[in-house]
Amino acid sequence: MILHELIAFDVLRVIWWLLLGVLLIGFALTDGFDMGVGALLPFVARTDLERRQAINTVGPVWEGNQVWFILGGGAIFAAWPPLYAVSFSGFYLAMFTILAALILRPVGFKYRSKRESPTWRSTWDWALFVGGAVPALLFGVAVGNVLVGVPFHLTPDMMPMYDGPFYAKFLGLLNPFSLLAGVVSLAMLLQHGAAWLALKADGMVATRARRYGPVFGYVAAAGFALAGLWLAVGIDGFRIVGDVVRDGPSNPLLSEVARDQSWLVAYSTRPWIAIAPILGFIGILMAARSLDRASDLAPLLWSKLGIFGVISTVGLTMFPFILPSTVDPNSSLTVWDASSSHLTLFVMLVCAVIFMPLILAYTAWVYRVLWGKVTEDDVADNSESVY
Repeated sequence: MILHELIAFDVLRVIWWLLLGVLLIGFALTDGFDMGVGALLPFVARTDLERRQAINTVGPVWEGNQVWFILGGGAIFAAWPPLYAVSFSGFYLAMFTILAALILRPVGFKYRSKRESPTWRSTWDWALFVGGAVPALLFGVAVGNVLVGVPFHLTPDMMPMYDGPFYAKFLGLLNPFSLLAGVVSLAMLLQHGAAWLALKADGMVATRARRYGPVFGYVAAAGFALAGLWLAVGIDGFRIVGDVVRDGPSNPLLSEVARDQSWLVAYSTRPWIAIAPILGFIGILMAARSLDRASDLAPLLWSKLGIFGVISTVGLTMFPFILPSTVDPNSSLTVWDASSSHLTLFVMLVCAVIFMPLILAYTAWVYRVLWGKVTEDDVADNSESVY
C-alpha cells in the first residue's frame, strides 16, 4: 500500500477543511484584538501617552499574530487551489483594499513616534484606525458574500469567470446582507480589542475600553441574531443533488447542485451543529458582562469563545460548500471537489503535524514572556525604545 493511502481521500479533505477553519479562527483570535485595538485607538486614548500605552499593548505581538493570516492564505493555495483561484480573483479589489489597510499598520507602528509633532502623530493614529477597522469590516463582508453566493462560473477547462465589469467585483460585494456581516465582524473585533486592553492596560485606557466594549458586544450579538433570521427567511442555500461522491476528482463541474432551500436546513439534518451559534452568543454576551464587571482575563477568554462560535457557525452551516455560485450552482466549490490531490493533502498533513505544535508552543512562550500590563509609566520611562 502506498503510504498516503493509509488515510482515505475524503477523510483528508475533511481534515484540511477543519485545519483551514483552525487557521482562520486562529487569525481572528490573535490578530483580531490587534485590529480591534487599532480601531479603538482614537476613542479609548485621549492623550499622546495614553495612545502610546494602547499601541504598546499589541506592539510586541502583532507581527507574530499576523502569521496566522499568511498560514491561512498558504493553506488555501496549497490545499484548495480552485478556492484560491476563484476567491482571490473575484475578491481582488477587496483583498487589495485589505492589504493596503494592513500595510498601514506596521508603517504606523514604526513611524508614529519618530516625531513629536501632534499633527504627525494624529495622522498615524488615524492610519492605525484604518488599518484595524477596514480589514475587520471587509473580512466580515467577504464571509457574508460566501453565504449569499458569488457570481462566478467555471468554464469547461476550470477557468473561473465573473459576470459584470471589474469594479463590480468590489461594489457588488457591498450588498445589504454582507454589510450586516461586516458590521458583526467589526463589532465583534472591537469588543475583542476592548477585552485585550482591559487585560493589558490600566488607567483611563482600560476604563474606557470597559465602557465601550460591552456596547460593541451587544451590537455584535444583535447583528448575529439578525443575520440568522435573514438566512432563515431571505436567502436560499445550496445542496448537492443525488449521491455525494466524497473521494472523486477535484472537478466541481462533475456534481449537480441546486439552490432551493434554506442554509438552516443543516440544523435539522445535523442538530449537533447548533452548539456553534450557542457558543457564539454565550461568548459575546459573557464578554460584555465581564467587561461591565471590570474583570481582567475573563472578557478576553469569553470574547475568544464568541469568535470561535461565530466563525464555526458559518463553516458548519455551509458544509460541505466552501464557495457557492449564484450564476451557475453547478460551479459551486465544495469540500469534496475543490481540493488538491490525495498525495498533496497527505504530505501537507505530515508537515502540519510536525510544525503546528512548534508554532503553538512558541506562541505560548512569547505570550508568557510578555505577560503583564503596559502602564503609562512604562511608556514614559522607556520612551526611546517603545512604539
